[in-house]
Amino acid sequence: MGLSAEIRRRRVRGRVKLRDGDADDRAGLENQREAEALLERNKRRIFDLQEALYAERRRALLVVLQGTDTSGKDGTIRHVFSGVNPQGCRVTSFKVPSADEAAHDFLWRVHREVPARGLIGVFNRSHYEDVLVVRVHGLVPKDVWKRRYGQINRFEEHLAENGVRVIKFFLHVSRDEQEKRLEARRRDPRKRWKVNPGDEKERRFWGRYREAYEDALERCSTPEAPWFVVPADRKWVRNAFVSQAVADTLEDMDPRFPGKEKK
Repeated sequence: MGLSAEIRRRRVRGRVKLRDGDADDRAGLENQREAEALLERNKRRIFDLQEALYAERRRALLVVLQGTDTSGKDGTIRHVFSGVNPQGCRVTSFKVPSADEAAHDFLWRVHREVPARGLIGVFNRSHYEDVLVVRVHGLVPKDVWKRRYGQINRFEEHLAENGVRVIKFFLHVSRDEQEKRLEARRRDPRKRWKVNPGDEKERRFWGRYREAYEDALERCSTPEAPWFVVPADRKWVRNAFVSQAVADTLEDMDPRFPGKEKK
């Protein structure tokens, strides 16, 4: 089974049960060398297709990356999109809402960052924080965050109907692997700045976060905006998987340079 077939198999289509063992899966890849060679080929495919998307200026691609701390959102962006022309790609990281953002509905700040026609947009965290951290820590009443699943689905359907293709990746890392990566950050002076005093506190909510992610994946994986569960314990599997999915999606969009439209 090729990686494209593995990706289709891992598209969320109903019940989701996240297990630590699945995070270490190789997704059909034999070894790191094979995965890294595939990543390089996909980066070239993405570059060529993004150039056509930018020239066409009719549609956009939005890539959403979600995952627990250390799941590799930054690393995925760095490895998969490093070859893209910067003028055609925009990365947005969502942090704790500012006072201005909190004064609006939860989708307001997200809609402002949706990529314009011709661009690839990458979200490092996203509107899903409002059914994840908000739910786990009880920041809003249950009846409020439960309504948001439907609001998110309608929002993403609206984007699809207006030329924005949406694909979403949950970077699935196991609890043991997370601890190893946190310890590596503490030991490495170049990564120590990433250590947050609240990291250990958040790990105490592991079970609650897993349950929240399972519900979000189940309720919000739609034909217009599918979720994919990415095995992320092995970084080389994660990078190859996301690069393949992005390249395949762009090929399916089939962007054309002006003057070379479909007959």
